[in-house]
Amino acid sequence: QVQLVESGGGLVQAGDSLRLSCAVSARTFSRYGVGWFRQAPGKEREFVAAISQSGGNTYYASSVKGRFTFSRDNAKNTVYLQMNSLKPEDTAVYYCAADLSTIAFRRGVDEWHYWGQGTQVTVSS
Repeated sequence: QVQLVESGGGLVQAGDSLRLSCAVSARTFSRYGVGWFRQAPGKEREFVAAISQSGGNTYYASSVKGRFTFSRDNAKNTVYLQMNSLKPEDTAVYYCAADLSTIAFRRGVDEWHYWGQGTQVTVSS
């Protein structure tokens, strides 16, 4: 059983930074690729970023590239999403997801097996 718990969301102003964390309970965390998705009110859940099992490869949506940084600490079974220069359009519930498969091209919600409950990020203008 794999469980994911997100934390670090909150209310910030445009231009501010936040760091999201996702703690993953898995016996062999290093075997899992991890992704971040977000869902704004009235919109579909969308891909934000992904990180490979080793952490050596990261992938970003064009809307966040250059502002967000995804990292992982396999010793702590935790991943981090550093979000800088936040914009009001970044407002959403952010979810982390995990999967054993190669995640380099996994962008769809249906392609990820395990999900957390989400954490709210609100960016005011």
